[in-house]
Amino acid sequence: MPTRSSTSLRILVTGAGGFIGHHLATRLKAEGHHVRGADIKRPEYEATAADEFLQVDLRDPANCAAAVEGMDQVYHLAADMGGIGYISQSHAEITLNNTLMDLHMVEAARRAGVVRFLYSSSACVYPQHLQRDADVRPLKEDDAFPAQPEEGYGLEKLYAEKFCQYVREDFGMETRIVRFHNVYGPLGTYDGGREKAPAAISRKVAMAEPGGAIDIWGDGQQTRSFMYIDDCVEGLVRLMRSDHRAPLNLGTDELVTIDELVDIVCEAAGKTLVKRHDLAKPQGVRGRNSDNSLLRQVLGWEPGIHLREGIVPTYRWIDEEVGARAARPLRPQAAAAAAPAR
Repeated sequence: MPTRSSTSLRILVTGAGGFIGHHLATRLKAEGHHVRGADIKRPEYEATAADEFLQVDLRDPANCAAAVEGMDQVYHLAADMGGIGYISQSHAEITLNNTLMDLHMVEAARRAGVVRFLYSSSACVYPQHLQRDADVRPLKEDDAFPAQPEEGYGLEKLYAEKFCQYVREDFGMETRIVRFHNVYGPLGTYDGGREKAPAAISRKVAMAEPGGAIDIWGDGQQTRSFMYIDDCVEGLVRLMRSDHRAPLNLGTDELVTIDELVDIVCEAAGKTLVKRHDLAKPQGVRGRNSDNSLLRQVLGWEPGIHLREGIVPTYRWIDEEVGARAARPLRPQAAAAAAPAR
């Protein structure tokens, strides 16, 4: 359980309209801090806990300057991102949007005298040649160089990590860099093309009839590790308060295949489904796992919520959302479009 901070800070959370940022704003507010959220959209599934919320486009430097004004700390989580289907097909758009947000936010924070700035990076920065085997060696922070990151999203994240380092070295603003490994949980995007694997599979299982089939991208033997949102938020807060300046993994080292992930979701749902594999769909690197050696050393802690535990509230929330959406009456325009042709 979060405890109330002895020192109340003024904290900006960018991306507070999104999944991780929304949960983080709730945690920081519960600790007694003054929280300002900033995002191009407000949270979709429940009201923000932030004291104030700026609904602005952070690609604009003027909006970045307004967002950081008077803040002690910044958790910069805003990003153009999504699941493998989106990030593998939108290299130019993602690179442009994230470059503008990242550089303008760091510079605005520096100019405003922000004391600490946390940058959210990604495991996508790691070289692809180290991730060609499903039985992958866990990735250490030092593995990022020599560089061969994922195109677009991963390359921009790696570049922005270095920019944060240079700003700290040249100007003295304390920066922290976290590399996320596949975060999941309730209140996250679960459809529309930007959802991650646990949410996408939970949605498909929720929509399937018992004994039916589920479509899986790839052969199902690609591997990943997945971190529950509560562990993610705990790790973010601990890293921000630490003295560690170099990039740090934040994920679990519980490696599972995508087929095993499907089985775990089906178990939570109480359903038996047939797997249908689609080899034509993008599936990303063959295997990716987090090496948590440095995480344990730096924070004296690591994520402890196992996938079978965290998937239960995640699936239940998505199942309720899918059911509620199906029960809503169609708007007149949508109903007309869905009507059969005569």
